[in-house]
Amino acid sequence: MKKRILYIGNKLSQSEKTTTSTIDVLSNNLEREGYEIVTASSKKNKFLRMFEMLYTVLFFRKNAVCVLIDTYSTQNFWYAVAVGNVCRMFQFPYIPILHGGNLPERLAKSPNQAKKLFHGAKVNVAPSKYLLHAFIDQGFQNTICIPNTIQLDKYPIKQRIHVVPKLLWVRSFAEIYNPFLAIQLLERIKALYPIATLCMVGPDKDGSLQKCKEYAERKKLPVRFTGKLSKEAWVQLSSDYDIFINTTNFDNTPVSVIEAMALGLPVISTRVGGIPYLLENRKDALLVPPNRVEDFVDAIVSLCSNDALCKSIVKNARDKVEGYDWEYVKHSWIKLFGD
Repeated sequence: MKKRILYIGNKLSQSEKTTTSTIDVLSNNLEREGYEIVTASSKKNKFLRMFEMLYTVLFFRKNAVCVLIDTYSTQNFWYAVAVGNVCRMFQFPYIPILHGGNLPERLAKSPNQAKKLFHGAKVNVAPSKYLLHAFIDQGFQNTICIPNTIQLDKYPIKQRIHVVPKLLWVRSFAEIYNPFLAIQLLERIKALYPIATLCMVGPDKDGSLQKCKEYAERKKLPVRFTGKLSKEAWVQLSSDYDIFINTTNFDNTPVSVIEAMALGLPVISTRVGGIPYLLENRKDALLVPPNRVEDFVDAIVSLCSNDALCKSIVKNARDKVEGYDWEYVKHSWIKLFGD
């Protein structure tokens, strides 16, 4: 008989405003390993979503091994709190999966609810060493690290002989990810490399997309906005570009960066949140301070003018992401469910 696992989170990837999330990827991977996965919720209305999450736990708990709970730092934190309360009431084991570079701030902002939720868990799963250390430092010793994962064979590496400023940005358009910095960066780098272009992939979350479009149009900048794309579509599109930029102000362990590393795209990223735990400057990426256009420009020039550095970064990055392949990571999940 298959082991049943409940997975509670925002299963909203069908929405034009939401990218594929952990609940989509991990639940599919676990199903392929022979588990029965019951997920909730795909309801767009927040109150209906909460109701379905709680109902799923109450209705299916007797025949399940445990419940996984995607846990974020913003308003969605309260979904995890509510589900955790129900699980503890019925002594049902639950495992929060920690998302978002701002979770340490949430620990300080909501200490009582955080203690109940995370101390009461069977274990907390951090996808990065950044959150692992942050939680252990706050006394949550029941925290382990299982990284975000990709299926490496779906990411063909492209060998680039020489890179030019053909820039790729993949993320939701939200202020915390600072998409406007990418537009400013293109404007600046075009003064040095007239052939520079930028492609921005992702849905709009808070109106940031329109701001970027209006500025690019006003300045006549060569920016391609694709909107939300399927994983397969943006992977295919990536072969037309040479450098991946991650402009975010807050981060944990972004899967898009891991995917770029797998594809052989040299990565330039801000040095924020969990990024320094994922990337090592001048070894497998170039790291710059947040909100610094000139530092990004200098990093692009370094890649375009130093083929040896670029090739070294690409090779080291690809070697690193082999540790994020599902065939490697799955053993940690299987062990966790077997305990």
